[in-house]
Amino acid sequence: MPASGGGELSIRQLVLIPSYNSGEKLYDTVQASRSVWPEVWLVLDGSTDGSADTLAQAEGFRILKRERNGGKGAAVLDGLREAVVAGFTHVLVMDADGQHPADEISLFMALSAAYPQAMILGVPRFDADAPLLRVWGRRISNLLVRVLTDVQIQDALFGFRVYPASPLLHAMETSPHMRGYDFDAEAAVRLAWAGVTVVNQPASVRYFLKSEGGVSHFRYVIDNLRLATMFARLFAAWTRRQLRPSRH
Repeated sequence: MPASGGGELSIRQLVLIPSYNSGEKLYDTVQASRSVWPEVWLVLDGSTDGSADTLAQAEGFRILKRERNGGKGAAVLDGLREAVVAGFTHVLVMDADGQHPADEISLFMALSAAYPQAMILGVPRFDADAPLLRVWGRRISNLLVRVLTDVQIQDALFGFRVYPASPLLHAMETSPHMRGYDFDAEAAVRLAWAGVTVVNQPASVRYFLKSEGGVSHFRYVIDNLRLATMFARLFAAWTRRQLRPSRH
């Protein structure tokens, strides 16, 4: 773990939940998050399913709305810009579909307070319900990310994370990428390249069946092609970094 620097930086932390047609689990996710953390924002990314109709803005809870669906990263970026203006220094990003553990928000925020210069990356504890194709796909992604960064990022794709807000905002605003499904992996790589340290923290994860209210927008062929394209682009950038003359 990186050296603690909690006394050197005044921090303010926000839970940020991007959502696109998340179904009935959205209400439960928001309520569970608000029960453990005082500042929670929801970004509706062009949702049309009415899943947020029963939610209303309140003290500590804000709803941001995007006119059109732009992807997870685009929703995070909109929320991140507003968060930095509002004075937040760190954002915990989590999915809206109930897969991520709201009851572990406080633990992740405590780690972020102890290591404010780091990104706190969730490492999923899979149970027997996890789809095998996803498990193997993320193992390959994890290996590629470790090659790209030479950093022990134990999971590149799990979206339950705390980011230092300003470095993430800078990385996103200086790149036309990280707007869709590629957000999680590329954010980890680019922040590692920028010198942001890593704290890996195990976290629970649950995949809900459709009969349980589960909603998945993951498309195996298209989204895996997008990941492959992202990694090809990152390896090209990594190669340029390796060939760059040393300043020493």
